[in-house]
Amino acid sequence: MSPSARADAVRSRERILEVARGRDAAQLRLNEIARDAGVGVGTVYRHFPNVRALVEALSVESLRRLSEAAEAAAQEPDPLVALRRFLDDALALQLADSGLQAVLVDLEASDPAVHSECTAARAQIHQGFGAVLARAQATGAVRADLSAAQLQRLVCGVEHAVRLGSPADRPLLLEVLIAGIRT
Repeated sequence: MSPSARADAVRSRERILEVARGRDAAQLRLNEIARDAGVGVGTVYRHFPNVRALVEALSVESLRRLSEAAEAAAQEPDPLVALRRFLDDALALQLADSGLQAVLVDLEASDPAVHSECTAARAQIHQGFGAVLARAQATGAVRADLSAAQLQRLVCGVEHAVRLGSPADRPLLLEVLIAGIRT
């Protein structure tokens, strides 16, 4: 592939992502994205063989930010404050990125060959999530029988509740979640 063809491919991919960004992940249609991006349908499918691959590509930045939130939580001396901050950051990112929940939770739908960067980032986040939770559990502040996967699903439930209600519900619902996982 010539340098100019590679540059065209990079521009096409960025244009596709730009058009798809901000749309509800559940409503993404590759044919519509191609039309709105001004590229051929084949070009979209070359970059993103299915909607899931596009959703994962759109979520890479959110995954990076969530990973940074886990690292910041690990630096917080108080384990319960760290967990609360991390859950709040995770909730905020999931509310801002409509595809992030599926990327984090629906592991079976992901094809590592399609988007290895996303798969690696997700693994790092799950490890960070588990470490933050384990630290809070070790101090006795949080239920010992709660797994990181269960807690992630609870965050998804709060995200869904906020989407059904109002953004103003977020602080209250997060506090209810925290109260429910305390010992």
